[in-house]
Amino acid sequence: MDWPAGVKAEALFSSETARSMMNSGEPAWSMLDPNNPSGLKSQLQLKLTAIGSNHPEGAEYVTIDERKGFVHVEEGAIVEPHVHLIGPCFIESKATIRSHAYVREYTWMMTGSLLGHASESKHSLFLPGAKAPHFNYVGDSILGSNVNLGAGVKLSNLRNDGQHIGIWLNDVRRETGLRKFGAILGDNAQLGCNAVTNPGTVLGKSSMVHPNTTVSGYHADDSVVR
Repeated sequence: MDWPAGVKAEALFSSETARSMMNSGEPAWSMLDPNNPSGLKSQLQLKLTAIGSNHPEGAEYVTIDERKGFVHVEEGAIVEPHVHLIGPCFIESKATIRSHAYVREYTWMMTGSLLGHASESKHSLFLPGAKAPHFNYVGDSILGSNVNLGAGVKLSNLRNDGQHIGIWLNDVRRETGLRKFGAILGDNAQLGCNAVTNPGTVLGKSSMVHPNTTVSGYHADDSVVR
């Protein structure tokens, strides 16, 4: 299917790291397809198979579940007390996980990223500097570099009826083929407190969502969503 340029990785993310991980000819959410051989799930499994597990040193009251795969926390990452980590997951150096966060399988947090107190992540990629600091849910999503989620922001990833997720483009609903798909947030996007993205939301670079707003569909770079 021919998708518009705005939903592809090269339009949403500037870092070479992001672009090297994603197929330039496909929409960015193809990275979230669990059956995609070059998707997040496959890439993370390959990386962790190569490097194995590594647990945070000196972390108090941190629990780790490796029944599904390795947990690898690089030296220089900060893991505060009362965090629960489920593998496979990869936490890069200089990433921060604050107290009482819940890091579920297939979470990849890159350098400088942050998951905050009472926040949860699952099958999601945090590009460098992406932050979900306060009471956030990040499911089946990609957060671009320097994205910030305000307190209470939720990236909803599953329709109430369990059907596959579509995305609205130019008032036309197009199928993504995914049953679970939260949001793709381009570099520097900012979401105000208690905003909610419906399943299958894409925000272009430097977009801003006002507090207490529910967002759906595709929004181009520099959009302001009220």
